[in-house]
Amino acid sequence: MSTTQMINVTVNGQARSCHVEPRTHLVDFVRNDLGLKGSHLGCEHGVCGACTVEVDGKIVRGCLTLALQTQGCQVRTIEGLSDDGDVRDLQESFVRNNALQCGFCTPGMVMAAKELLETKPNATRAEVREWMSGNFCRCTGYHAIVDAVCETLAERAKKRAAA
Repeated sequence: MSTTQMINVTVNGQARSCHVEPRTHLVDFVRNDLGLKGSHLGCEHGVCGACTVEVDGKIVRGCLTLALQTQGCQVRTIEGLSDDGDVRDLQESFVRNNALQCGFCTPGMVMAAKELLETKPNATRAEVREWMSGNFCRCTGYHAIVDAVCETLAERAKKRAAA
């Protein structure tokens, strides 16, 4: 007897129907069942942020969220952000500021930064540092990441002022 359950979810704009084990975490579902390898599995305790994805427009830890909890939801991974260009300016700023280093934390960092850019468009450097502190980076010491996010905030503020 199978213990799997059917899940109907939209991932990166694409409707998906899959059978999953009830204990399958969202990050494992998107990586293993859907082949979307951008979200990483780091600590498996919700601490590092490498597994960060969006569910219905809000970031969540993919290692703490069960796939079945996203039944009927809109899920967006880093691949979905890249596909629609929402964060192209942020990605370019990460490159300019050398905020990538090994790249393991980068997808989660970009997901968190995207939410910050949307919810706090006038964030201060201290607020950016605080917001991003929920995602661990072992390579950059956060300075380059904070620089990249602050640069993007400033560029977007200039565009808003010019409009």
